[in-house]
Formats: sequence, C-alpha cells, structure tokens
Amino acid sequence: MKKLKVLLLLAASASVLALAGCQKEADTPTEAKVSEAPAGTEGAAQVSTGEVIKGTAVTQENAEQPQTDPEGMTRSYLTGKLVSSEIGSKRPVAIMLNNIIDACPQAGISQADVVYEAPVEGGITRLMGIFEDYSNLDKIGSVRSCRNYYVKYAEEFDAIYVHYGQAAYAVDLLNSDEIDNISGLEYQEAMGKIDGYAGEDIFYRTDDRPSPHNCYTSAEGLKTAIERKEYDTDYAEDYKGHYKFAQDGQRSDLGIYGAESAVKIIPGYGVNEPWFEYNSGDQKYYRFQYDDKQIDQNTDEQLSYDNVIVQFSPWEKYDDNGYINIDTFSGGTGYFFTGGKVVPVTWIKDEGTAGAVRYYLPSGDEIVLNQGKTWVCIVLDTDKDSFVYE
Repeated sequence: MKKLKVLLLLAASASVLALAGCQKEADTPTEAKVSEAPAGTEGAAQVSTGEVIKGTAVTQENAEQPQTDPEGMTRSYLTGKLVSSEIGSKRPVAIMLNNIIDACPQAGISQADVVYEAPVEGGITRLMGIFEDYSNLDKIGSVRSCRNYYVKYAEEFDAIYVHYGQAAYAVDLLNSDEIDNISGLEYQEAMGKIDGYAGEDIFYRTDDRPSPHNCYTSAEGLKTAIERKEYDTDYAEDYKGHYKFAQDGQRSDLGIYGAESAVKIIPGYGVNEPWFEYNSGDQKYYRFQYDDKQIDQNTDEQLSYDNVIVQFSPWEKYDDNGYINIDTFSGGTGYFFTGGKVVPVTWIKDEGTAGAVRYYLPSGDEIVLNQGKTWVCIVLDTDKDSFVYE
C-alpha cells in the first residue's frame, strides 16, 4: 500500500496552489497507456469482450479544441458524452441517498452521472447522486436528509437539490434564494417550515424496509415537484460546467504526467469500509462496500465509474451530537484516478458561493476527465492516513 507515497505526493501537490490558475502547453499527444488487469481483483465485474479501450492521449491543447456536435445533440456537463439537446440543456437533480447497510442496495443510483460521498455524524457516509436523465426511473432512493455541505456541492452543478428532512444547521440555507430544493417534509418541530416542500405525493414509502430507510421518489414525482415550485429547468445562462472532458477518440492518460499505477482505491471511511477495483478491460473502477459489491437494486448491476476523485477537506464539529460542517470553500489537496493511474491534485473553488471546484495537476494544468461517470470521495483532512491506494 502507498501510505508513504500518499504523504510524499501530498507535499508535492500542496506546492502548486499558487500555480493552479495557470495553463501550460503539454507535450505532443502520445499513444494511450493501459494498465494490465490487477492481480486479486476477481470480484470486479468483467466486460464480455475483454478488449482494451484505446485512444489518442489527451493533452491540455487538444482537450480544448472545439468539437462539432450533430444537430439535436450537445455535450453533457456531467459526463462529456453526446446527449440529446433536450436532456443536456436541463438542470440535473441532486438526490440525497441513504448509505447505511439497512438501506442497501440503493435504487436508481447507477443512473447518477456523478456521485458524492461524504461523512455525516456517527462515522457513516451519505451519498448524493447527480442525475441528468432520470426520466425512466420509478424508484430512486432511499432518500435521506440534508446536510448543509451537500447543498454546496449541488450548487456547483446548478442542480435542483432533493432531500427528505434536514439537520437544523441546514434550514436557513435551504430556505434561502441560494438553492432550489425539493423537500419531503413541510415542517419540523424546532426547525419551522421548509420552503422546498411540494406535497405529500412527491415521495412514497415501501414495505420492504423499516422507516426511515424506505422513502423513495420517482421521475414523475420530481417532475410534479419542479412544476409546483416553478423552478427553472434550464441551466443558468452563465453556467460554465464543472469538469473538462477528453474529446471523442481521446483518453486522458495520466502517464504523461508521471502518474503511478492505482488499481485499488480505499477512501478510508470507517463504517461501510468501501473500495474501488480497476478493471483494465473496460477501464472502469468498480465499487464495493460492506464486504460486497455495491449494486443498484433496480438492475442488480455493480456500480462502476470512469473517474474517481478524492478531495481532502477541512471540517469542524457543530455540537456534541456529532453533527459536522465540511469546508467546501478553502481548497486543499486530493487525488485524481482514471485509467488505472493516479496523480495528486489541488482543489480550488471558483469565485462565488455557487462556484465549481476545479482540480489542478502539479504542472498547474486543470485535470481532464475521461468521458463517463465520476465518483467524488470527500475525506476529512484529519483522516488522510486512512486513505490508501495500491
């Protein structure tokens, strides 16, 4: 395991904070390098063809070349892939998802294009799935309560935020003009009215799990709530997107930046003890937790991601009940994993409360993600030593 290398790379990454806004020309594109299948990853799902995905290695220069999209199509802000203009122009929804073992497997999570995982009280993690196209989903969840830092992450994507309940510390933010939210609760004692409540028919409960782990929503429920609240469904005119993606036919090959091999990622969360295993056949990271594959209840398929980001974040304790507040503004260090490789990064938030976090390489270049889905692990900066990769 790479605990020592983690510390060394963190030191190198921290030295480039001042350079993060700079852009630097990269070397001439080279043939993409592909890692061999890692030993000991028999549990990871395998693609049927076994073929390695290849492409021209992406550089800062060719990543920024304009692409001509077919008529009626546009580039997804969340995946970099071509989607219909009708879908790609619409704001996503960011849905809070329960992640304790009694709530697993989650339903619909495999259709989230970006997933955030962060600690909450008691050492458990909660997930937030950001969905671009959820129109075919009758069951999404189970849906759980808000923590204020998740609202900030949702804002980075101009998303409509969906939750069932909230911590008291999040009420003022939820009731402000800063976020459009859909709440499953209209009123809570000692918290007052929640402005995002849109009716009791937006969420529903099932009888296969005990409350509060059995609350779900659907595409129809979300559509109804958005209409009742009269939220704008199109992206804001000044929204610029969150990530830079490799273009069609390209692969973001971190080897040109001196990256190390990374075929297993262990974020270090204590309760669910998750990890990711890299499959060189389809160049995706497969997700595990609670000593098993993490699957989608709707499909029985294991979750997999093209990009994994680890973001170390400062934090503070709110009270003796264990509620915490994670700093989403101050910046810090982290890691970017794609294609079986890893590089250290620094993260810096754009100006403004809703500005997106940008991730920069030691060279000062902004990272370029491979097209596809992304999982973001928010790790408390005091827990860095628990994070390892192999």
